[in-house]
Amino acid sequence: MPNKLEIVQEAKTWIGTPFKHQGRVKGLGIDCVGLIIGVAHYFKLTEFDYTNYSHTPDGFLMRQLLDQHLRSIPIEAAKSGDIVLMRFEAQPQHVGILSDYGIIHAYRQVRRCVEHRLDHLWQSRMVGAYAYPGVQDS
Repeated sequence: MPNKLEIVQEAKTWIGTPFKHQGRVKGLGIDCVGLIIGVAHYFKLTEFDYTNYSHTPDGFLMRQLLDQHLRSIPIEAAKSGDIVLMRFEAQPQHVGILSDYGIIHAYRQVRRCVEHRLDHLWQSRMVGAYAYPGVQDS
C-alpha cells in the first residue's frame, strides 16, 4: 500500500496533462475526477471508474460516489495526499489532491492539471475531504 507522500508524488506526474472532460490518460487528457481515479488505479487501490456525468456534474451524486469509494474525513484533518471536494457555486462539483505546496487538480479554466497554493479562496471552496482507503500517513 502506498503512503500519502507517494500519492502526492504520483499526482505530480499528472501536472501538465491537458484538461479533457471524462479523460483518464496521463499526458493526453484528464478531468478532476480522472486525476483521482488515475492515481487510485496506478496504485491498484480500486478498479472503480465512472464517466456518466456532464460538464457540470451532479454534486449530490458526486458526494455519494466519493462516500462509497473513499474514506470521509473531517476537512480540518485533511493533509497532503488527501482528496478535497469543492464547490464553485451551489453544489460541490470539483475534486483535487492536497499536496505539500497546496492542491493538485485538473482545472478546466486553465485547461490542464496544475498545482498551486491553497489560498483563502480555494480553502473557502472546500466542502468535504476524503482519504484513499488503506493509504497510510507518510
